[in-house]
Amino acid sequence: MSVRLGEILIKESLITQEQLQKALDYQRQNGGKLGSCLAKLGYISDDDIMGVLSRQYGVPSINLKYYEIDPSVIKLIPQDTAVRYQIIPLSRVGSTLTIAMTDPTNVFAMDDIKFMTGFNVEPVVASESAISDAIAKFYGTKDSEEELTKVMDALTGSEDDLELAAGEDQELDAAYLEKVAEEAPIIKLVNLILTDAVKRGASDIHVEPYETELRVRYRIDGVLQQVMNPPLRLKDAITSRIKIMSKLDISEKRLPQDGRIMIKYRQDGKKKDLDFRVSTVPTIHGEKVVLRLLDKENLRLDMTKLGFESESLVKFERNILRPYGMVLVTGPTGSGKTNTLYSSVARLNTLETNIMTAEDPVEFQLAGINQVQMKEQIGLNFAAALRSFLRQDPNIILVGEIRDFETAEIAVKAALTGHLVLSTLHTNDAPSTISRLMNMGIEPFLVATSVNLICAQRLVRRICSQCKEELEVPEQALIDAGYTPEEAKKAKIYHGKGCGTCNKGGYKGRTGLYEVMEINDELRELILVGASALELKKKALDQGMLTLRRSGLVKAMQGMTTLEEVLRETVL
Repeated sequence: MSVRLGEILIKESLITQEQLQKALDYQRQNGGKLGSCLAKLGYISDDDIMGVLSRQYGVPSINLKYYEIDPSVIKLIPQDTAVRYQIIPLSRVGSTLTIAMTDPTNVFAMDDIKFMTGFNVEPVVASESAISDAIAKFYGTKDSEEELTKVMDALTGSEDDLELAAGEDQELDAAYLEKVAEEAPIIKLVNLILTDAVKRGASDIHVEPYETELRVRYRIDGVLQQVMNPPLRLKDAITSRIKIMSKLDISEKRLPQDGRIMIKYRQDGKKKDLDFRVSTVPTIHGEKVVLRLLDKENLRLDMTKLGFESESLVKFERNILRPYGMVLVTGPTGSGKTNTLYSSVARLNTLETNIMTAEDPVEFQLAGINQVQMKEQIGLNFAAALRSFLRQDPNIILVGEIRDFETAEIAVKAALTGHLVLSTLHTNDAPSTISRLMNMGIEPFLVATSVNLICAQRLVRRICSQCKEELEVPEQALIDAGYTPEEAKKAKIYHGKGCGTCNKGGYKGRTGLYEVMEINDELRELILVGASALELKKKALDQGMLTLRRSGLVKAMQGMTTLEEVLRETVL
């Protein structure tokens, strides 16, 4: 293309053959485009070059010196992309984005920008020097280290205390992304995000790209909190760094991917192993990344510390110690079901028992327990694992989740043939679990004879012990929440006013609310005649079952949680 440009300039008598040769020699020594070299040598002006380029490519030219660009348009294209392709976004009208380019025939650049922004791309011509000046003017020329300083100041981790547990070197196709992701400031920023999340006690990290900003949020005690907004232009670099650490394909941006990061972290002089489950999903503004932190130290295996009321705990332990039958733990995602199940198998884990688990994924590795990771892509699902377990002489079987009729049928048969089966279901309360199993296709007599106990649960935030204080609540509000008039007169309700310990939030840590329904002979008779969830609930309440709301109200009176938390997580 350079020689063609030179020939056109000679043909139009804008330069001589001798000047062209000197410019080509200069280009060989110093690099750059021919037009830029001719301008630097003083043989031709930028305006003349733009006129020739405009005629050559059949697109309009523009003088960027006098053009002001809206900052919101600049944010549509990251700085590294602008520098790589030598382009600058100018304006957006509807679904069309106009960009200035030195080479409007570069279809790779236009396709990349079209995919990145979701807009149709309309090119105009500008000189190389004008585009370089515009990039410096509108994007700024701060060094990456300086630009990240403010962001990093907000974080409390120490990236020096972090190291990958396994080697991360691998061959990657996306050379540019790999190069950017391996730059020191990006490595430092991602390491600090991970360590800061650990220090704050986060369970999840969300890295979310939007049209005009990049947002990082932590889920702390079940609630998402925004912690930082890195520069938008770093979104590809941050995502690529996380994908490299979790051994994912950084060149694949169109499909969801799942991976894992194993790291060793030094905290207060002690080393601890951390495990991050990584999930990426393509959104319209780029890839969103969520990291689930699996910290063994946060796993409570002592059942007495989970938050069970004493009568509920007695029922639960009595039923997991039975030689056969089914115990089901129900609740939405993130309600602590896995922790309850792990606590149960830890309680049952002895040298005399063979415990087998089918999980998707295996969140924590427990000594002495045979844990199997599901792999749907090769046909290893819950049903297939359960079938094989029955040939492995098990005493106790843990099924991560009963999702379909096939899994439910095998689990019920296992419970009826001398095995204790522990599993989870997604239902709102304990009585509705019976209806859910029947809707899956399990016969009422099989449900009635196999299920021993159902435990529905939720997690609520604990009041911070450092700033807990009594709160005045009108009696009528307490009665409306579910307290009896007598309780409403005497009840003391607390809240946290906010302090340094709880980061001004008033909460620190979480505890469980439990609704434990033990299936006795009376309930079995109701199940056999096809009673509704409402009838089952009424009978269970008559027999002393505590509902999720009641469990929450008791904990609010004990000063463990607030009334707002109980009302947020439960219904009357």
